Formats: sequence, structure tokens, C-alpha cells
Amino acid sequence: MKLVEDLDVRGKAVFVRVDFNVPLNDKGEIRNDTRIRASLPTIEYLLARGAKLVLASHLGRPKGKPDPAMSLQLVARRLAELLGRDVAMAPDVVGAEVAKLKAGLVPGGVLLLENVRFHPGETKNDPALAAALAEEIDVFVNDAFGSSHRAHASVVGIAGRVPVVAAGYLMKKEVDYLRKAIHPEKPYVAILGGAKTEDKIPVIENLLLKADDILIGGAMAYTFFLAQGGNAGKSLVEPDKVEIARGILAKAEEKGVNLVLPLDHVLTASIESGRVDQVVDGLPFPADLMGVDIGPKTVAVYREVIARAKTVFWNGPLGVFETPAFAEGTMAIAQAVAVSKAVTIIGGGDSIAAAAKAGVTEKITHISTGGGASLEFIANETLPGIEALERP
Repeated sequence: MKLVEDLDVRGKAVFVRVDFNVPLNDKGEIRNDTRIRASLPTIEYLLARGAKLVLASHLGRPKGKPDPAMSLQLVARRLAELLGRDVAMAPDVVGAEVAKLKAGLVPGGVLLLENVRFHPGETKNDPALAAALAEEIDVFVNDAFGSSHRAHASVVGIAGRVPVVAAGYLMKKEVDYLRKAIHPEKPYVAILGGAKTEDKIPVIENLLLKADDILIGGAMAYTFFLAQGGNAGKSLVEPDKVEIARGILAKAEEKGVNLVLPLDHVLTASIESGRVDQVVDGLPFPADLMGVDIGPKTVAVYREVIARAKTVFWNGPLGVFETPAFAEGTMAIAQAVAVSKAVTIIGGGDSIAAAAKAGVTEKITHISTGGGASLEFIANETLPGIEALERP
């Protein structure tokens, strides 16, 4: 991939795909502007060198039609504050008015297109939309790692229609660090939690070829227990994934990978109660209780494994950490990752919130801005958005 610093952009129209898919609160205000700040190095570099910038992002899932609740107008205002300069807001993704705004850009000018997912052709990678996005554009820069697992028009389609393409600083940083998780210094420990086994299957299968230890937690652990014939009470399980889980366990044994399931479990009758009813060793669970966190024995074992690692990749909480009574396991693992001497990488998603809640964000080597993208990169070692930038 070419990098943004390899380009001559003075006076050129540069289309930058960013990931400004920021979380909003109940009042429709930006709750966290981390994703906007993450692309500032790329934007500021291009502006300092006299580029004319056209920025594009999605926000939420508007299903191919305009939705005022998902407009990027708030983002344009916040970006203008952070840059200390005007940011023009386009009324649409493409069209006559947008073309006029593009044509009127001067070096150092910034135009933010409206939410690209307001256009139905975005998620279909529609060639006509990609061609319209590329009109009057000299250079395409992808700085949207978090969107690069999607073969969308503003991520992949446009790249084939612009003469020069490159990666932005955020994209480079993400790829550099995540490559450490697929070409790791060993011992390599992967920590995988969360609710859905399905989301993690391709990741686990690739990690079985690379990791020394895989520590499992969260609701997906109970699908693995079900595969071993265990009864996890009324815990969340995925019966249709049992055969896959059984195959993963067998492959881990065959490859000599230490795949570890929780030894003890924090149980409750209902998540809504916010109350711990029992902490038990092993299975079966009482029929009226469900697992909501790893117990202290599991924490001790996992902490010991993490302490000897030289590379740690973590994706997914180890329990229902949003509820204080069920957060202790996840908080303890976050602390263990933070004090590790290893290269530590958090693969986006809820793990970011867990690290923030534990107060360890600044102690992690790299926190990915893309949960789904980081998982797909670990699984496939590339992404559609990255492949679109790779030219001879």
C-alpha cells in the first residue's frame, strides 16, 4: 500500500473515507468523539499540504434512505471545532449540489458528505455510485479501518476509479499493530469473550494456527460446555453451534493449543436483578440460574497465563460487565492485560468499553477502532478495503 505521506496532494482533490460512526446519546448528541479524533492526523497532514478534502463516512444503519437522526451535521460541527477551521456540510452523498460544492473547494478546504448509507448503492457497492463519488477526485485515501471489512462503494468501489490510492495514518497504525497479532512474538495469548460463538469462529480457527493459549469467557463459553455435554442451566447457549465448538476443541487438542474454559462461574436468576445468587465450580448449573461472569478461580488461572505472554489479543468481555455485580471478572482481566509486559491489542467492540471502565485504556499498546474489522483481519489476514489499496 502507498501511504498518505508518499503523495503529492498540493491543490488536488482528495477523497478521504473516514469512520465517523460515533456513538450518540438519547438526545442525539455525540457521546464519544474518539473516532473523529483518530483520523485527525491524516486530515491535518493533507490540509497542511494544500489538499482540497472531501470526507465521507457512515453513521448508524439508515438502510439506504435519509434519516435525520443519523445525519452527519453534528459530526461536521465537532470536526470544525477540532480542526479550528470551517467544514462545509453537503446536503447529500452525490448530485448536482454536491458536485458544485466539490468544484468550489480551495486548497485547505474541507467538505463532509452526508451519511453515505443514506444512498442505497453504498452497501451494494453500486458502480454508478462509486463513479459519482470519484468525479473530480484526484486521490483516494482510506483511513476508515473500522469500515474496511465492508466491500462498499465509498470503501472499495471508488478505489478502482481514482488514479492514486493510499492508506491514511490510522489505517497504517491499525494494520501494523494487528499484524503483530497474526505474526506474534510468543508466547501468544488470545482472550475471547462476548455472547456469540458465531462471530468468533473464523477468528478462533486462525488463532489455532498461531496462539499458544486461548482463554474463553462470556456467554460463548457455555456453547463450548454444551459441546462437552455440560448443562449450563438457563445460560445463553447456541445449540446450532455445538458441532462447530466440538470441532474447535478437538482441533485445539490436535494442534497443542491450550484452549481454556472457565473453571468457576458467577450465577444469577436474572440479569435484571443485578444480584449474584451463587458462585459455583464446574457444571451442571441449577436449572433456574445462568452464568454471567467468570469466577475468582478462573481469574487467577487466566491472570497467570496472561502474565507470561509476550503478545496478547483480547476481544469480548468475560461477562455481563455493564452490570456492576457481574463485572468483576472482566475488570480483573482488563487489569491483568494492562500490567502485562506483552504487546497488548484490544480488538474493538465492547472490549474498548470494558478497558475504559477498568481505567486501563492508556496502558494498552493498541486499541483498535474497528471491532468487526479487527476480527475479520485476524481471521483472514486482510480486508476488502485493504486489498483495494494494494496496487503494483
